[in-house]
Formats: sequence, structure tokens, C-alpha cells
Amino acid sequence: MNRIWNSVVGKLWVTILLLVSFVLFIITVLMLEFLGNYHSEQAEASLRQEASTIATIVDDHENVDTSLFIISDILGPETNALIAKEPREVSLALHEGENGEEIKSQIMNDQTLGKVFESSQPILKEMMLPSLQNKDQMESFIVLASPLNVENEVHGAVFIYQSLDVIHETTKETTNIVFLSAFIAFILTTFFAFFLSTRITSPLRKMREAAFELSKGNFDTKLPAHQNDEIGQLANAFNQMGRQLKHHLEVINQEKEQLSSILTSMTDAVITFNRDHTILLSNPQAEKMLQKWFFRMGTNNGQPIPVEMDHMLDHVLHLEEEINEELEMEGSYFAISISPLYSGDSIRGAVAVLRDMTEQHRLDRLRSDFIANVSHELRTPIAMLQGYSEAIMDDVVSTEEERDEMIKIIYEESQRMGRLVTDLLDLARMESGRMRLYKDNVAIAPVIERITQKFAQVAKESHITLKFESAVSKLLTAEVDEDRIEQVLTNLIDNAIRHTPNEGKVSVRVEQHNAFVKISVEDTGSGIPAEDLPFVFERFYKADKSRTRGKGGTGLGLAIAKNMVEAHDGAINVQSEENIGTNFTFTLPIKKM
Repeated sequence: MNRIWNSVVGKLWVTILLLVSFVLFIITVLMLEFLGNYHSEQAEASLRQEASTIATIVDDHENVDTSLFIISDILGPETNALIAKEPREVSLALHEGENGEEIKSQIMNDQTLGKVFESSQPILKEMMLPSLQNKDQMESFIVLASPLNVENEVHGAVFIYQSLDVIHETTKETTNIVFLSAFIAFILTTFFAFFLSTRITSPLRKMREAAFELSKGNFDTKLPAHQNDEIGQLANAFNQMGRQLKHHLEVINQEKEQLSSILTSMTDAVITFNRDHTILLSNPQAEKMLQKWFFRMGTNNGQPIPVEMDHMLDHVLHLEEEINEELEMEGSYFAISISPLYSGDSIRGAVAVLRDMTEQHRLDRLRSDFIANVSHELRTPIAMLQGYSEAIMDDVVSTEEERDEMIKIIYEESQRMGRLVTDLLDLARMESGRMRLYKDNVAIAPVIERITQKFAQVAKESHITLKFESAVSKLLTAEVDEDRIEQVLTNLIDNAIRHTPNEGKVSVRVEQHNAFVKISVEDTGSGIPAEDLPFVFERFYKADKSRTRGKGGTGLGLAIAKNMVEAHDGAINVQSEENIGTNFTFTLPIKKM
């Protein structure tokens, strides 16, 4: 029931019914009033007509019996008449009932009606008289007293009276007919109102169902548009709206996917903020950065971004201006650009683009260090070459032995410069990816043993014990460039011998770990300080600059070794304790048989 009252059908139905009911009520009331007056007027007119007719008959016929016969035919069955020649003296009575005498007495004794003998105008009056059928009951009667004129003189009066129940009965029947007509009209109106409401609201219900489907994302929903009225036009407009929504949604999705692809593929971090500094959107690079900040700042910090960036964001949101700066935050360097986002004339948030410049700063520092180190490494041999060559040219030396010694120094320094240039070229080729490896299946253990034996004489001259150990089969092979691996191992063994004091030990060991072969070079030398360990594979880095310079090191050997091992899909690392020893280890993938 509530569903009907809350629907358009119920509302239209009730509205039409109330309107029609109100109109029918007004019409019924007016019609009943009109019919009541009409019946009263008709009864009065009938009585006047009958009275006039009786007066004429009495005037024209002197015989009372003849007059009585004619008057009886004229009067209706519900109409009674009295004829009096003198006041209070009835000469003729028609249609008397059980209470005829009592009725005659009351009519004749009524002062208002008695004036008819003195007037030429009829007198009409409603009176309560005894009932004609029931002896002990009173009824309402309408009484008409009309004078009998003979030659324009009053010679008596005729009294015609009729019960008002006849008029009321007629009015009642008329009222019943009116109410029956109103009821039939109400029923028909209800039927046609419901039918009309259903015809109007049926398309609306279909539109409602289609709108629900549209809200679920089914944009292919269509409405039939068979009508040419406003409802048909509304259905056409609805179908067109569905097509437009589908088109616009596809365009939005395409733009969203395009924007998402752009944000995902960007190397820069992009973060969108709300006015309250909450994060609305971020790309994967920004997610990684936010996670890193979260772990660095801890869970007790109430903001997800560093304080420096939060101050910049606050500045943009309040002053409505773009900021481009480079800051150091949480130990890293970032180029930050924050721009306000507008919604109409007001700021709804901001978008921040962050580029991690930490690696670039590190590369710039390495580049500066590289230039400084190259300059420093070349300055000494160049100065020595220049100084000794000038001494020879100026004949500063006095003996042939001094000249030979200077020439030997010039030769050694030139060789050192050559090694430095060669190492720099090799390192540049490897880092640029232009160095080609000539790989072949090589038996690892024999190769490592052969390279180790090349340093036996050097170790013996330095009073150092050089030992080779192998825990793998001699048939174990790996796909490597033998010359490059020899260069790596030569560098590691040479460094171990140079940094190991007399009576020390250098051990070269070959082991197998899963799908890799592990080569270790361990010494009992001076070791590397703990603060220097993270930097030993960087170019020109020397833990002991004074000692390595004296032993001809360039500071590039370990950097070259690291690049060569990684070019073979291996890894190299170092473990060392100062004054105890150092252990360099690198791994190479095994060739599966």
C-alpha cells in the first residue's frame, strides 16, 4: 500500500479522484438544492393552477354535484380541497381522510388563511395537520387558500392542501438518482484515472529501471520510443544521454589509462596532495620513496613526508605560487617542483614532482674526484719525467752511473703512466659496455692454479708463502674469458703479495657453491680499515696512499676487477680486519654439462 501511495501512479490517481470528487460534491449539493426548490415551486404552481381551475368550475356551474364530479377529476390523488362560501363554513370537501373533520377545523380557524375572504390574492402556508392515513400522527402540509371571485367580488374561498411527504418523496427519489449517478461517475473516473496514470507512468517506470541499469554501468540500455509526445521525446533524450555517457566514459577511461601509463613510466616521483596535506594520488616511484621515508622517520611521526617538503607544500597552498627547489632530505638530494591545483578560483590541493638527484650528486662528486685523482696521479710522473729529463739536458749529472739511474727512473715513470692510461681506457670501455668478452668453456681449477704459479717467484722473493687449494674437480668448467679472469686474479694476488709482510701467507682457494664456483684470495697482510671497506672498488681509492704509491699502484685495479666479474654475471666482495688480513672473493657461474 505504501508503495502505491509513494508512486506517481498513486499520486496521479488520488489527485484526479480528489478533484473529481470535489466537483461531483459541489454539483450534487447544488443540484439537490435546485431540485428541492424546483419541486416546491412545482407543487405551489400546481396548487395555484388547481385552485384557479376549481374557482372557475364553481363559478361556471351552479349545480354542486356537477362541480364535485368535475373537480374530483381535476385533483390529484394526493391533493385535498375544501370550498367555503363563508368563513369557517365548509360547503364542499374533496378527498377527506380519517382526520378530515379535524383538518377542516384547523384550516377554517387559521387566522392567516381566513384573510382570503377579505383579499383577492391567494394565500400559501405550511401547516402541521393531522395525518390523512394515521389518526394519531401529525404531518406537514402545504395549504393554498384562493378566493372565489364572481363578477370581481369575493363569494367564498377554496382551500387546497397537500402533504409535503409527497414532495419529500419526490425529492428523495431524485436525490437517490443523483447519488447513483455520482457514484457511477466516481467509479468510471477511478477506472479512467488509474488507466491514464498507468499509461503515463509505465514509460516512467521503464525509465527508472533503465536509469538504475545506467547507474550500474550498463550504458547499452535503451528505451523504446514509440510515442511522439513528451514521453517519447524524453525516451529519445534518455537514449542519447546513455550514448553520450558511454562515449564520455570511454574518453575519460582512455585519458585515465594514458595518464596512469605516463605516471607509471615516469622516472620522477609524482604526488598529489589535498588541502589538508593528505596524499590523494602517487605513482610507483613515489610509493617507493614514501615507503623509504616512512621507515626512516618511524611510525611515531604524524606526517608521511619530511618536514622540509611539508613546509614547501604549506607555502604553495597558502601563497598560491609554484616552488622549484633542490633540497637535501633524509640524507638524499631531491629536485622538487610543487604547483597548486585549482578548483575554479580556489586551491583544492597541490601536485609535487620529485627527482632523486642523489646518484647524480654522487656521480658529480666521483667525476670531480676522478679528475682530481687523474690530475694528481699524472702530475707526479710528469714532474719526475720533466725534472730528470731537464737534469740530463742541462748536464747536471756528473757520472755515467747517475745518468743511467735517471734514465731508468724516467723509463719506470713512463711505464707507470702507460699502465695508468691503459687501466683508464679498459675501465671506460667496460663501464660504457663496449668491451667485448671472448668466452669459452674453461676448466676452472687448472686455470686458477696456473695463474697462481706465475706469482711463485715473486712471493718467494718477498719471503711470502703462496698456496693454492682446490675443492672442485679438474673437469669443472665455466664459460669465461680466460684473459679477463687472469687479469682479475692477477690484480688480487699482486695486491695480496704487496700488502703482506715477510713470513706472511697468501692462499688461493677454489670451491663450488650451488651453480657457482667461488675463488678466494686470502692474505695475512695489514688489512683494510673498516671505514674504507665500502669504497675499495671505487676508482683511484687507496686505503694507504703512501704505500701503494711507492709500490706502483694506480688505484684502478679493483674497480676493473669488479667490472670484469660483473660482466661474467658474477659478484665480488671483500672481508678484512686491520692487522689480521684480507679475503677477496668472487664467484662465476658454472657451465652445466
